[in-house]
Amino acid sequence: MSSTFNGLEVAKRALHTQQSALYTTGHNIANANTEGYTRQRVNMTQTGAYPAPGRNRPEIPGQIGSGVEAGSIQRIRDSFVDKQFRQENNKVGYYESKADMMSQMEAIMNEPTDEGLANTMNKFWESLQDLSVNPDDAGARSVVRQRGIAVTEAFQYAHNSLQDVRNNLKKEIDVDNSEVNSLIDQINGVNRQISEIEPHGHVPNDLYDERDRLIDDLSEYVDITVDYRESTGQPSSIAEGIATITLNADADDVDGGETITLVDGSVDVELGSDEAVNHIYVGFDDNNNAQQFFFASPDRDRETEDVVNDLMDGTITADRQIAAHSYDVQGKLKALMEGAGYVTDELDDDGNPIVAGEFNNMLADLDEMVENLVNEFNAVHQQGFTLNGEDGFDFFDPNGVSAATMAVHDDILDDKDNIAASNSADGVAGNGENAIDLADVYTKRAEEYDTNDFEPTLGDKTSLKSFFESTIGEMGVIAEEANRMSSNSSILRNQVEENRQSISSVSLDEEMSNLIQFQHAYNAAARNMTAVDEMLDRIINNMGLVGR
Repeated sequence: MSSTFNGLEVAKRALHTQQSALYTTGHNIANANTEGYTRQRVNMTQTGAYPAPGRNRPEIPGQIGSGVEAGSIQRIRDSFVDKQFRQENNKVGYYESKADMMSQMEAIMNEPTDEGLANTMNKFWESLQDLSVNPDDAGARSVVRQRGIAVTEAFQYAHNSLQDVRNNLKKEIDVDNSEVNSLIDQINGVNRQISEIEPHGHVPNDLYDERDRLIDDLSEYVDITVDYRESTGQPSSIAEGIATITLNADADDVDGGETITLVDGSVDVELGSDEAVNHIYVGFDDNNNAQQFFFASPDRDRETEDVVNDLMDGTITADRQIAAHSYDVQGKLKALMEGAGYVTDELDDDGNPIVAGEFNNMLADLDEMVENLVNEFNAVHQQGFTLNGEDGFDFFDPNGVSAATMAVHDDILDDKDNIAASNSADGVAGNGENAIDLADVYTKRAEEYDTNDFEPTLGDKTSLKSFFESTIGEMGVIAEEANRMSSNSSILRNQVEENRQSISSVSLDEEMSNLIQFQHAYNAAARNMTAVDEMLDRIINNMGLVGR
């Protein structure tokens, strides 16, 4: 037979187990609005029945149950949904950043509007047409000069504004790079804490939540893979283990090895130490173009800028590195790099590396347009004659063949009569034929250019007008695509997040229901103990009194 006091033990176990469930439910309710918290449950299991199988077991008609125990406290989490969320979060990080950058570019170019560069140039061409009607009118000449100045200022403004955004993007890369390295360090620190708890059989659910939240944040910046290994010692069967995070980079692009490990959770490293992490360092050239991505152990005694400089000049050798033009790791960092600009593996005619990126491409297009505009406009202007019958004057400064340096020539600024509106030195008054030719430069195809010492870089069938329209159109298509993909990826991420919340988040209605359920079970266990106590009281204090 089982012990006389077995009923008390069964009731005690029930009280303790239901009490654990009540406390866990209270913990869930308390963290209902905590970011990253995953609801927990107590896994109740039956304790071993009596008697245990054996040759000397008591001969009774079956086993008697011995109660319940709280086997473990487990998070309700789906690792597959977590992986889905991080994949979509990574896409959102990339496309949202790209859409934001393109929005800034569109605001600068401001097309098509009355304040855009196209309208400024249109007014310049219109002023030349007006001059062709009244070539000797001082007012018309003043308008042409001022419109020309407005064109140069518009190009300079666009160039300076685009460069300002590039510089800001470079600073944002630095800030986000520091954030990525901070997340890597924090995950490494949580790994260490988990490694100190799991070997004793405990399950640190709240630390798991913190680690998952940090990994979710990291997935916005770079594309990662997360693997887990079992802790040493005697970990619980539901323990999640130590995380190792690697970068999803093409092995062919990695210089120094195939795998880039950001957080190393393997057994042979000291968790929480610097040897368990690789920080990301981004090297830039003198024009703020990304040149190299380095992956190396942190040097906490020095400024990041000094470490990057040593990595760039080879004083320090990184464990792994990827050239910027080969960096194809999806995420916010890649989008920022493509916006700020990066160095390609191609060289121009002078042997200098060619740079790429959304803002660099727009700046290059503006420079190309200015170069063709200045050279062709000056060539046509030199063929004409001033109001004084002289020829060979430039309208634009021939040295200002970029958007940043474009300027009206001093000869024109000093004397508006030097505008060559006529195509003949004789009978200048009333002759505005050259002004018409100047106005036609905007729509003239490159194959029709009059320049002798300059080879047009536009396509033979391309005019300045069509080139600018193509540039703006391409910008619009890229921006539209970025906005579309940003919207789509956000929708998909939200769907996955809703799915994850339906599994892991705290439902107050459900928790209140559980609270009532466990409370009733606790009260019933207490009543059971009272009943057993009364039985024992009857046996101890009242049996054997007959006949005394």
